[in-house]
Amino acid sequence: MSHAKPKVLLLGEIEQYKANGPSTLSEPARSAYDSLSALADLVSPKSRNPSDFLHECRSGAFNGTKAVYRTFQSVAVTGRVEGEVVEALATAGVRFIAHNGAGYDQINTADCTAHSIQVSNTPTPPIAATADTALFLLLGALRGFSAPLLSLRASPRSFRGDPAPRLGRDPAGKTLAILGMGGIGRSLARKAQALGMTVVYHNRTRLSAEEEGGAGYLGWEELLREADVLSLNLPLNEGTRGLVGRKEFGMMKKGAVVVNTARGGVMDEAALVELISESPKTNRALASGQIASCGLDVYEKEPEVHPGLLGNPNVMLLPHMGTWTVETQTEMELWTIANVRSALETGTLKSRVAEQRYL
Repeated sequence: MSHAKPKVLLLGEIEQYKANGPSTLSEPARSAYDSLSALADLVSPKSRNPSDFLHECRSGAFNGTKAVYRTFQSVAVTGRVEGEVVEALATAGVRFIAHNGAGYDQINTADCTAHSIQVSNTPTPPIAATADTALFLLLGALRGFSAPLLSLRASPRSFRGDPAPRLGRDPAGKTLAILGMGGIGRSLARKAQALGMTVVYHNRTRLSAEEEGGAGYLGWEELLREADVLSLNLPLNEGTRGLVGRKEFGMMKKGAVVVNTARGGVMDEAALVELISESPKTNRALASGQIASCGLDVYEKEPEVHPGLLGNPNVMLLPHMGTWTVETQTEMELWTIANVRSALETGTLKSRVAEQRYL
């Protein structure tokens, strides 16, 4: 007696294929996903908003689904993966969620565990590209590159702008303080050391000497006081949400720089806006200059960006581009697809999230 194949539910897009079309660069990820059809029926939702998605789940449309491939952007369709969404997926038969991304704060892992759903992420592929992005933002904020870039495009004849931008600062001899010395933090540390920066860090647990790679370990408050540049490289969860706010910014050296390539929610964006230097053409009483500049790739209410940041020419802003390269996107997609394949073939995921490490 033959048994029906399980289903794999695709939430989001195979982005590399979508972004570049059917090219040789995108073909590995698309081919790898399509090859799963030998093991499962590949399905996608018809719904385009969280309310309709929940209704579609409850309608039985996804019954028999064993594994889910999801992207960061799919939250617009499903909403956060928690509560009744997790319950509906579990009722449909889902036992595995393979998330394409290092950060998985959109997924309530406790709810998933309670419904016997394993969750995986992509901890390794984003490391190099995200650290490169952090270094770009660090240099741009320290050197003050944003304002002259904007001036040159807006009015080529004014060249650097009028008045000329304030002088930037060199990275050499400055102290980079890293909060969260995981893979991305360690990669950034090596790149910054090559520029002559002193690197210190804070983790809940100190690393081995080999993992530290010459970086110094400091307590949280001492880290803030020592930082010329503070780089946020920690995951977003209930313990880290809003961790860096007005009090913490106030403990830093006047004129320090803040870089965030982690998640916008680990920082109080409104407090940063109030404490950051503005253009000499503006006269905003709340802008104290406690923070000289910042380099941000992520935002508290993403994709919304605080208007105080958008209106400040002295800050370096990117629209969540940390892993947006052909190589990294492809590697992340292949990693996620490999997790789905592992779930189908072996009944386990190859990179379960930390909260489910011992399941």
